[in-house]
Amino acid sequence: MVSERAASGEDSLIARYFKPLATDAGAFGLDDDAAALQVRSGEEIVVTTDAIVEGVHFLKDDPPDTVARKALRVNLSDLAAKGAATAGFVMTLALRGVDDSWLAAFARALGEDARAFGCPLLGGDTVSTPGPLTVSITAFGRVPAGKMVHRSGARPGDRVLVTGTIGDAALGLEILKGGRIGHAFVDDHPGRDALVARYRVPEPRNALALVVRDYASAAIDISDGLAGDLTKLCAASGVSALIDLPSVPTSAPAAKLLSQGATTIETLASGGDDYEILCTVAEARSEALAAAAQRAGVALTSIGTVIAGFQAPRFLDGEGSEIVLKRLSYSHF
Repeated sequence: MVSERAASGEDSLIARYFKPLATDAGAFGLDDDAAALQVRSGEEIVVTTDAIVEGVHFLKDDPPDTVARKALRVNLSDLAAKGAATAGFVMTLALRGVDDSWLAAFARALGEDARAFGCPLLGGDTVSTPGPLTVSITAFGRVPAGKMVHRSGARPGDRVLVTGTIGDAALGLEILKGGRIGHAFVDDHPGRDALVARYRVPEPRNALALVVRDYASAAIDISDGLAGDLTKLCAASGVSALIDLPSVPTSAPAAKLLSQGATTIETLASGGDDYEILCTVAEARSEALAAAAQRAGVALTSIGTVIAGFQAPRFLDGEGSEIVLKRLSYSHF
């Protein structure tokens, strides 16, 4: 990790907290100005980058271990949706100051996830900032040449499927911000904790990456909201979709809030930070994809159908009537 300051304090910080994470030979022990990522015959490197910013993607008092895990996992989620096997990452860490206890917990969690997901630290940068704490990661993955899954492959007749459950992270954030839904969990601490955990620490579906690559016609990870990211996929593919909103999978805590009228399916479908995979698959291959997902241990739910046309996706209620969503996704601007 190359310093932009001459002070030896940064070199010490890097050596203490991040050099132990640089286990790949191409990282050169973080002693060089760059890393070397081996390219194997017949493969391509997939590159993705995402930053998380204090006050935008995590809260000021969020534990450092959850900040580290979220920073890496949001990038791993992108690789999973592209059908890529993880290869490594570089990181820029912008700090207001050096807090050894915070950094120790951050580095420990980052290292645990790097090992668990097979994605070692290759290099990066540490800088000081007067602004919010920021972690920017660029992650690299590997796919056979020409096999990366794009947003643009969906075709009319394809099934629309999604992993996991939708809307939990948005609810968890509302709870952390003191929103009214927190009252529903006064006597249900496990439910509250489950929603907060989904906001703080996403579960990227890398176990499904190779399955997505083998079966999906198009895919995107859900970072800004199911409705909005589906709209992006359809636009890239030149198609539309019909989505059965009651089929959108929800967790038990989210279903509880829906039944009480404390939240709406629109809130769940447009909330960000799900980091699930939304994909399309030809009808003839949908059962094989579902079986492969089951073997991988990842829940996969069919929620609709790709149709011809250039209009935005349509969302239907249980009676088949269209629900016009006022908001499709989270927007940074």
